[in-house]
Amino acid sequence: MPITIDIYTPSNLLNSSFIPTSISNLRTSPFLPQRSCRLRTVPLLLCSSSLSVSDMDATAGQTLYPLHRTKTLHLVRHAQGIHNVEGEKNHEAYLSYDFFDANLTPLGWSQVDNLHKHVHASGLSKKIDLVVVSPLLRTMQTAVGVFGGEAYTDGVNVPPLMVANTGNSDHPAISSLNSPPFVAVELCREHLGVHPCDKRRSIREYHPLFPAIDFSLLESDDDILWKPDIREKNGEVAARGLNFLKWLWTRKEKEIAIVTHSGFLFHTLSAFGNDCHPSVKSEICKNFANCELRSVVIIDRSMIGSGSSTTNYPGKIPDGLDLPSDVATEKHPEKGVPN
Repeated sequence: MPITIDIYTPSNLLNSSFIPTSISNLRTSPFLPQRSCRLRTVPLLLCSSSLSVSDMDATAGQTLYPLHRTKTLHLVRHAQGIHNVEGEKNHEAYLSYDFFDANLTPLGWSQVDNLHKHVHASGLSKKIDLVVVSPLLRTMQTAVGVFGGEAYTDGVNVPPLMVANTGNSDHPAISSLNSPPFVAVELCREHLGVHPCDKRRSIREYHPLFPAIDFSLLESDDDILWKPDIREKNGEVAARGLNFLKWLWTRKEKEIAIVTHSGFLFHTLSAFGNDCHPSVKSEICKNFANCELRSVVIIDRSMIGSGSSTTNYPGKIPDGLDLPSDVATEKHPEKGVPN
């Protein structure tokens, strides 16, 4: 039976919550049937908001939530970019147009290769229904390298996820064969404005480089969101992140990989876990390393999503008497408690 952590979100932010999880805990488990031959699958969640932080230990109360009201998100920060190297030496480098829409370094590609091996060895690659990616060069390189297919072969009747040498990478083309769909989404971009490394190219420039990525959700060919003199505030990034999570509930996919940026992840996730144990809060909100992956479960408390369960079973097929014993006792008290 999978045991995960339920982080209750302030209602004025979003009626959803994050649960840190591990890949081994993502299997569904049938609970005892509520009626004869009836199956409902639910995750077991810990950490009730009615408890104080000091009470949140192994004896904390437990809560159930329907499995089909959840999604599993695999959050990934892009691999090392050229701006990361220079920016760590001198923060002023982030203002340089030399790092416009920064590409991955050779070390970054090594990080991508290692994470690619991990998601295949763990079995995660077979579970992903959708890859959502920030439409910048470094995130798209990371996304296709981690979750894409093997090296692209001419003659295969599918477009490549990435053509060879994209972003001066000296990297071979990456196939879309046997890969999940990839979609670019503006809502999960890094802080907007001022830093040229966070400004994207036009779709007409990207599409020949990443033929199998879906750019149809981008409203403008050119980047109209990035301003050279106005940097997006942290609170604005967090609000955009919560809107991104709301958008995820409009998707039918249940297991989604998201390849994005450190600032976006930090400020979005910081809205969660405020009433949980500090170690859980830290687990959710600490800064991501380059090419780090963390898996969480997000819960839909307000029924934003409209999905129905694929595992629940209605029972009574064929129909028959199934009055539970405790209800029967209430209905016929003169007969006493049944055996």
